[in-house]
Amino acid sequence: MSPTDVRLAQFNHTAAPIKRVAFVGNYLPAQCGIATFTTDITEAMASLYPDTTFIVLPTSDPDVTGGYPERVRYIIERENIDSYHQAAYFLNMNHVDLVCLQHEYGIFGGSSGSHILSFLQALHIPVVTTFHTVLVEPTKTQESVLQEIINLSDRLVVMTRRSMEILQDRYKVRRQKADLIPHGIPDVPFIDPNFYKDQLGVEGKYVLLTFGLLSANKGIEYVIQALPKIIDKHPDVVYIVLGATHPNVLRTEGESYRESLVKLAEDLGVQEHVIFHNRFVSLDKLIEYISATDIYVTPYLNVEQSVSGTLSYTVGAGKAVISTPYWHAEELLAEGRGLLVPFRDSEAIADQALYLLENDVKRHTLRKRAYLKSREMVWEEAARKYMASFTNAREVRRVHPQPAKSTTRLKDSALDLPTLNLDHLQRMTDDTGILQHAIYGIPRFDHGYATDDNARALIATILLEDSKEHMVQARELASRYLAYLWHAFYRKTGRFRNVMSYDRKWLDDAGSEDSHGRALWALGTVIGRSRLRGLRDMADQLFQRALPAARRFRSPRACAFALRGISEYLKRVSGDIRAAKVREILVTFLVELYEKKHDSDWLWFEHYLTYSNAKLPHSLLICGPAQSNDKYTQIGLDSLEWLTQVQTSEQGYFLPIGNAGFYHRGEQRARFDQQPIEAYATLSACIEAYDITGDEKWHKEAQKAFDWFLGYNDLSLSLYDPLTGGCRDGLHPDRINQNQGAESTVAFLMSLMELSSMEKTLHPTKPELAKEELG
Repeated sequence: MSPTDVRLAQFNHTAAPIKRVAFVGNYLPAQCGIATFTTDITEAMASLYPDTTFIVLPTSDPDVTGGYPERVRYIIERENIDSYHQAAYFLNMNHVDLVCLQHEYGIFGGSSGSHILSFLQALHIPVVTTFHTVLVEPTKTQESVLQEIINLSDRLVVMTRRSMEILQDRYKVRRQKADLIPHGIPDVPFIDPNFYKDQLGVEGKYVLLTFGLLSANKGIEYVIQALPKIIDKHPDVVYIVLGATHPNVLRTEGESYRESLVKLAEDLGVQEHVIFHNRFVSLDKLIEYISATDIYVTPYLNVEQSVSGTLSYTVGAGKAVISTPYWHAEELLAEGRGLLVPFRDSEAIADQALYLLENDVKRHTLRKRAYLKSREMVWEEAARKYMASFTNAREVRRVHPQPAKSTTRLKDSALDLPTLNLDHLQRMTDDTGILQHAIYGIPRFDHGYATDDNARALIATILLEDSKEHMVQARELASRYLAYLWHAFYRKTGRFRNVMSYDRKWLDDAGSEDSHGRALWALGTVIGRSRLRGLRDMADQLFQRALPAARRFRSPRACAFALRGISEYLKRVSGDIRAAKVREILVTFLVELYEKKHDSDWLWFEHYLTYSNAKLPHSLLICGPAQSNDKYTQIGLDSLEWLTQVQTSEQGYFLPIGNAGFYHRGEQRARFDQQPIEAYATLSACIEAYDITGDEKWHKEAQKAFDWFLGYNDLSLSLYDPLTGGCRDGLHPDRINQNQGAESTVAFLMSLMELSSMEKTLHPTKPELAKEELG
């Protein structure tokens, strides 16, 4: 047993059997090399492991019109990033043990296939990724995508030693994480080429063959240019070019490459010796063509071609091969298993072809060496090695669970943000307002309504007034939330009541200072931002009645919420002296708290961190520039920077203060329960800090907080649910809270809106999507 086999098998003696595996990659009848590979390895494994269920998730292909076989359970819409989230959700919910990703840049949507990252980030099951291309000199985006896939995968598979070396040297992959499994091949007998020639109409001929999807990087013209010299000595030679034009080439260039080859053959007078078969053939038919071949030629032009399935198939059939020295050919044809010729050298192709045609002993020696070497590549052997890799990946994950995934992001991350979905917000809202809680994604009537949540929802819908797609819906919802606040205000006390039962009975006479502060924040946002005069006027009446109570606030968070509202209000009514006075009272209170409580290693307003912590520095960041007070701004920046350090895990992902105990100075912090409102508060504050300073670190901190929603967290689980549009309520030590309440959902929606706005400002133009790699 080789060292690699020992490593693959190290957990096998104790591992429970793998019951369900999902392959993600193109699949027949899609016409491409990845589809053929995924189909072949899946079917080989299904045959060898009948007790394991194998399913496939391909990306959508406009050229597939007849439907997929039953093994395909889910089709990922290539350019729809939400479809990638939904596919991950589908696999998570269907108890799949492992995902095997077939990676090639061109088969997934987004810049350089970046949409697949959203899929991987949302998974919470082990992933084994097969790299079909490993580039030495990728573009920056290609490198970011590949590096992130490496980080998100439990194990990696490459098919050549060269690819393994590149992974280790260029991408710093530990050898222990990667497996070398050669491209699989059909197990065909070693037979005389003449056996099949009569069936293909080439009896009595020497057959040269090139097969695969046609594109200009195949170099077929150089073989045709070599034919006059070959035919001059061997007029019984025919050259078969087997394969349809690559679908992507066909869409953009039509048959121009094939037509140029036909014309070239005519111009050289060898048209009777060149046979074009413009079709994508079945495996059985392909084996017939390969078996009838005397010399297989791969004149490819790309030296960095990591893998060629066509080369593997012909070597596996024991064929004499002439090839240009691209990476896979150099490795597979070494030690006398084939002949190499320089790139774009028709003269060399002719000379080597004549050498083999005139030297039967040499030709048969190449055949035998190739056939014997390839026995370790048959699909059954490949299937065994993949299952060993799968078992290894799952057992390593079990023994060493991944606390979270990488926080690396692409520069064009705005492309990878989820699409705004208001379905769950609408679902949680009735004629009264938004309900507080949900059971899973279903509104929970018995817990009624809260001013807190209706205030939050009002802010979110006002921010949506600029959205053409959601403007009408947002205005309708905003009117309900504002009506709730109007009804919640109790003139007798000058305070907002907070909790209302489902049968519309108030359960308190006055809510907390925090709920009052949130209501002021919402009302100020309506006044400062809404384009609807009716909403603004109604909000203004209520704001004026509710503002005096804020003077007496002693809750730092209530002060911070109220300051947000007052600042929004003053953007429209800047000369209101009373509002400005209340602002000064509240901001002074926060600054005095900070000056009294903070020291060099605890830059905070209290001796503890509880909930909505980032709102405190955020309020000072808003007031500092508005009041031209650098002191306020600096305290805001210092305390926020300290907070982001406290809220960053050792692995670099966002780690909010847990609600089950919070964090009292000098005591152990609570790691759970982590709640979405903390991620939103931090994100929003960091965006404010970026707007003030222009410092990229705040942009990264905002992204990091948002990534927490998508699975960059202690459990590597996504809190956002793309199927409902809702957000789960938090992380417990051992599980996710599956309920999707109002607070969590609004926190996610506001985070998405604010980060999307920031990213659009930073990246105003959408980069061209990467084209599929051909070869």
